[in-house]
Amino acid sequence: MDKPANNLPRAEAREALESAARASLRAPSVFNTQPWKWRLTGEVLELASDPGRRLGVTDAEGRLLLLSCGGVLHHARITLAAAGWHSVVQRFPEERRPDLLARISVAGAGEPDPLAQNLAAAISRRRTDRRAFGESPVTEQTLTRLRRLVEAEGAYLHVVPDDRVPELAISVDLAADANYFDPAHRTELTAWTHRPAWTGDGVPPSTVVEPSLRRVPVRNFLPGGSAGLLASADHDEGATYVIIFGTTDRPVDLLRGGEAMSALLLQATVEGLATAPISEAVEVAWPRQLLTRLLAGIGEPYLIVRLGYVESAEDVPPSPRRTPTEVIEIEE
Repeated sequence: MDKPANNLPRAEAREALESAARASLRAPSVFNTQPWKWRLTGEVLELASDPGRRLGVTDAEGRLLLLSCGGVLHHARITLAAAGWHSVVQRFPEERRPDLLARISVAGAGEPDPLAQNLAAAISRRRTDRRAFGESPVTEQTLTRLRRLVEAEGAYLHVVPDDRVPELAISVDLAADANYFDPAHRTELTAWTHRPAWTGDGVPPSTVVEPSLRRVPVRNFLPGGSAGLLASADHDEGATYVIIFGTTDRPVDLLRGGEAMSALLLQATVEGLATAPISEAVEVAWPRQLLTRLLAGIGEPYLIVRLGYVESAEDVPPSPRRTPTEVIEIEE
């Protein structure tokens, strides 16, 4: 057959899907594990989780793996939309294959989506910035735009009021202590922060920030090691802390939570904001319950994100990525 069912030439559909998969590889993931695999077969692009890259200690329930994979799915979707392709996404299409997270097919061509174009252009610029943010506040108008994007992806956004940031700090600090005193966690952390350059993954020292006084603690990725970035003289005075949450912790909702995370981080980049996901308090069950209280018990917390402005002209170095041939399987 020369044409798929949607009447697009087969070669065009496959090229669009392969380009989307390649662009998606810049998506963020917990410890930069990149726990995903793409498979292009016919005119369908399949996204699967990679169990071998799951953090068995830090992410024992697999929640962060699904959030990470949701991020890569959203990156692929907006890349297609930015190029003018209409796509159809099936999430968890086969009940007997829980590792198969999504199928994407191209349904037709049209005008490029301007919002998707802005988000797609931010993919290469987005960084996790662990440096301290300055005094400039995030405006309500910006937070409203971010909230609408998150909700469009099927999740919700809670802005933590300033008077409750200390509660947030306690939940993160308690989780960080639990992890620090767990030898298995420390071993896992070391494994993903001391990766050989050829692996193209993990958290390199060049992106890690020296410990400093913060309103909410920042994970020390190199305890006893040398970080590549100074925290700066600021202390997150103007930072806003938001919680991405959903109504349940079903796999499909966590996947959508990851898509919402991607939309938030990319739009924040478009707005000139620096961003830093904070996952410690969702990694440990009982600090996660403290986050649920911040949500007044109405939702299941997926991820905390710190938003703000860095008063520095120096860019954060990009984290490494695996090559497309390692992640994308193409069947002729």
